[in-house]
Amino acid sequence: MENEETLEQFEKTIELYRRLFRIHPEVVAYDMHPEYLATKYALELGEREPDLKLVPVQHHHAHIVSCLVENGAARPVIGVAFDGTGYGTDGTIWGGEFLIADWRGFERLGHLEYVPLPGGAAAIKKPYRMALGYLFSLGIAEGVPLLSRIDPTEVELIRQQVERKINSPLTSSLGRLFDGVAALAGVRDEITYEAQAAIEMEMLAPKEVQNFGGYPFSITAHQGMRVVKLGELLAAVIDDIKKGVPVPLISARFHKTISEMIVGMCRLFARERGLSQVALSGGVFQNRLLVRLATSALRAEGFTVLTHSLVPANDGGISLGQAVVANFS
Repeated sequence: MENEETLEQFEKTIELYRRLFRIHPEVVAYDMHPEYLATKYALELGEREPDLKLVPVQHHHAHIVSCLVENGAARPVIGVAFDGTGYGTDGTIWGGEFLIADWRGFERLGHLEYVPLPGGAAAIKKPYRMALGYLFSLGIAEGVPLLSRIDPTEVELIRQQVERKINSPLTSSLGRLFDGVAALAGVRDEITYEAQAAIEMEMLAPKEVQNFGGYPFSITAHQGMRVVKLGELLAAVIDDIKKGVPVPLISARFHKTISEMIVGMCRLFARERGLSQVALSGGVFQNRLLVRLATSALRAEGFTVLTHSLVPANDGGISLGQAVVANFS
């Protein structure tokens, strides 16, 4: 819901349903992102109807709960929530999250390394901007082929944006990492529909990637949180690109790496918290190759894996999680 016309239709539809079914809502769940039109609607509704109970629900918690409800799982699990954008409790943009979650609450245990999103939404529509955000923030921009495809003036502007932290919110999003790698590999510099770069990257990978080696990465502890560091991974991707390694092979290795990240983090949390169930949710898990790799690797480690089959893994299924979390609040 990104424009005024859609919001107006949304409001009219809700009023119609309230009339037809004689509904008087008692609880309203809404996303924590302060700029979402649906969130603004919920808050305005609360002002007009003071008896309403308003419940903010963190985006990735709702994703994991939607998966739990679909699978009839009420006990806490390790939740892996991977998507493009979700407002975090620390005010940054989450999207590569590891949680302990149940229907009532969640604890964030780890995430992908924060990197700047140069230009905010502009970096979502232009993956090359996201790639530059990684390159400049991690200090690995020298000699990267991508730079020759972009206007040097824009490259310099983005570099300054990143270094001066101008309109460059921090994100831990795996969706954005997919975008960045796709741009670096020459798959897609700009998109015309949501997740286009990641979809095309998945489609390029060979059907069988189980035997491919992944890229290096590390997991560190920072302020009580486990953080997946990305510098080694991206440097290795760039090295393959410079060597002329075929893009399908780069895609295969990248997908294998993400599955290894999931297993590595879950293994840590299982040991520390004694949990053996893992729920996979969020738009990135529409990627069938990644779901297959992650599920297989997790089961090989002894985990029970919960995935979606009835409810969409992306934001199409998030309202189920929001409703359940609100019910138990």
